[in-house]
Amino acid sequence: MDLNTIRIGDRLVGEGQPTYIIAEIGINHNGSLDLAKMLIDGAVRAGCDAVKFQKRTPEICVPHDQWHLERDTPWGRMTYIEYRHKVEFNLAEYSEIDRYCRLKGIQWFASCWDKPSVDFIEHFEPPAYKASSASLTDISLLKKKKATGKPLIISTGMSTMEEIEAAVEALGTENLLIAHSTSTYPCPVDELNLKMVQTLKAKYPGVAIGYSGHETGLAPTVAAVAMGAAFVERHITLDRAMWGTDQAASVEVGGFARLVEMIRDIERSSGDGVKRVYDSELGPRKKMRQLQEVTA
Repeated sequence: MDLNTIRIGDRLVGEGQPTYIIAEIGINHNGSLDLAKMLIDGAVRAGCDAVKFQKRTPEICVPHDQWHLERDTPWGRMTYIEYRHKVEFNLAEYSEIDRYCRLKGIQWFASCWDKPSVDFIEHFEPPAYKASSASLTDISLLKKKKATGKPLIISTGMSTMEEIEAAVEALGTENLLIAHSTSTYPCPVDELNLKMVQTLKAKYPGVAIGYSGHETGLAPTVAAVAMGAAFVERHITLDRAMWGTDQAASVEVGGFARLVEMIRDIERSSGDGVKRVYDSELGPRKKMRQLQEVTA
């Protein structure tokens, strides 16, 4: 395997490989297994390589002073800790997700927000793990994910360069992928800073660098691929107007299909940088150059 590539399941990710495209389901399923399956189906139709979920232990991830704050939800008014439990899938539900993804031929993994969640997801032998931008400074959690031996994708939103460097130093670059990101949902285009993809590629030349986008359009994600992103991640939804904190920064299924198509067009059109005359040019070349000779 090339030094600049990393294996996620049956896919190589990195320099010279097709862009690895992740559809982030996250919590856009709103606690519904049926909705999760519809989102998986949408990612498959769009041509994505993987879908990703989020896994939390609410009692660990929700600050205690927020447990009993009430909020309106699709299930009525309830406390925040009750809501967090509502959107978490249990073992039986994740077992069905695992079965369904295998049936549909798409990889799945998760962002685990706490250590028990890593143990939970490890039961399914995922091909990789993701660390959210919020977890970048939780070195013990990052190390637990890395200790599984699976590739680890770290997102770098809401982080300083020094925090990124500290995380990479603690983890080492083996089996590591880094995603540039800005943690605003949705993110204004003037805060996307896509040139950070090139900055990270230059700083960590042996690491697969990608992009996790939260903008409302498609063009910046396509541009990130043109600038060298080895993988991209965007949230997927059935309807951006649905209830949920991440829906507005998500891409609907039809848009995701267009995004994948544009990324694949970029890959096919990039070439190798060696100038050549193509067979399709020979006819026009002969005609135009002869005309040039006659009129000279």
